[in-house]
Amino acid sequence: MQAGWDDFRFVKAVADGHGLTGAAEALGIDHSTAFRRLGAIEKSLGARLFERHRSGYTTTAAGQAMLDVATRMEADIDGFAREVVGQSDAMVGELRITAPTSFAGTFLMPILAEFSRRHPAVRLQLILAEETLNLSRRDADVALRASRGPDETLVGRRLTGVGWALYGTADRSYGPLAEERWVGLSESVAGGLFAGFVHRRTAPERVVLCLNGVAGLREAITAGIGIGPLPCAEGDADSRLQRLGGLEPELHTDLWLLTHQDLRRSARVRALMDHVAAAIQPLRPLFEGRAVSS
Repeated sequence: MQAGWDDFRFVKAVADGHGLTGAAEALGIDHSTAFRRLGAIEKSLGARLFERHRSGYTTTAAGQAMLDVATRMEADIDGFAREVVGQSDAMVGELRITAPTSFAGTFLMPILAEFSRRHPAVRLQLILAEETLNLSRRDADVALRASRGPDETLVGRRLTGVGWALYGTADRSYGPLAEERWVGLSESVAGGLFAGFVHRRTAPERVVLCLNGVAGLREAITAGIGIGPLPCAEGDADSRLQRLGGLEPELHTDLWLLTHQDLRRSARVRALMDHVAAAIQPLRPLFEGRAVSS
């Protein structure tokens, strides 16, 4: 049997998902279909591609060889797609943008609304995610990303610094902050940077709520669950909140607007990046935490 691209793609999905459940979810099929598909491929090839373990599937020698080919094929296809988009001068077609979930309502939607009015033939797809999407695979075309240093394979511009501070509700006064109830981000976020920040300021039992992303953190603080760190652009814009001190330098990061280097000449990518950069420029004092008078 000569395996087709769909077979290689399926085997890669099984390897990436460490089993049939992950592959089925990624490909939008049910588990029984995935089971039959893998069995049919192995039977046609006359080789076992995966060892089944309680902890997941691992590739055999034949499976690894097929996975290596699939990975190269996927990279070639993604590269071709980037090249086609990158050479396009037409202000028409789809444009995929990824941004942190917390940016969507307060800042990003008005910016995208104006872009859409100016370029109605460009169809926008917004992917809100706390995790970093892979622009090389074209998971997105443009990324708005908080980072202290972007991947060297990407190109773009630094839009602004992002200041952070501690916040609590505006309707009460606070005593020693270490004795307050706290909310924060879990160890899985930013390599534990935010969790460490909180743990150095209060006892573990005072941390009453942890979240796995910035989205929801402001709501937790405004609900009175506890005090906690927030980007100043979110905290200072909310009249229900007050700062509980100055800027926290150890949490400072930068906001970047990025794309893959193959896409930088695309007319619609350039237009979006220029538009977003111009819209963020007057908001820099708010992002940097300089909009609040002392």
